[in-house]
Amino acid sequence: MKRENVATVTDNTTNGGSNMKGLFRGMKKKVVAGVAGAAMAVNMLPIQVFAAGGDTSAITQPLDNLKTLVIAIIGAVGVIILAKNVMEFAQAYQQQDSSTMNSALKGIVAGIMMAGISTVLTFLGF
Repeated sequence: MKRENVATVTDNTTNGGSNMKGLFRGMKKKVVAGVAGAAMAVNMLPIQVFAAGGDTSAITQPLDNLKTLVIAIIGAVGVIILAKNVMEFAQAYQQQDSSTMNSALKGIVAGIMMAGISTVLTFLGF
C-alpha cells in the first residue's frame, strides 16, 4: 500500500481562512498609507493669509542688526589674523624658513578674505 504525503497545517489558515496577524499587518499598511495621503492633501490646501500689507521693518530690523554684527565681527577677526600672519611671515623671511612662510602666506590670504567680507557682501547686495 502506498503512503500519501499529507501536509499538516499549523496556523489558522484552514479552509481558505486567514490568520489574524496577516489581517492586522495588511490593515497597518493601509492605515499608514491613508494617513500619509491625508496629511499630504491637507498640506497642499491653499491657505488665505490676512496679514497687514504695511511695514515689515519691525520683524526684519533685529535680523539686519544681527547680520551687521556678525559681519563686523568676522571683519575684525580677519584684520587680527592678517596682522598676526604678516608678523609671522616677516619672522619666517628673516629666518629663511620656507614652510612657515608658506603657512603665513595662507594665513594672510585668509585674513584678507575675512577682512574684506563686508565689502564683498555689500557689493553683492546683502
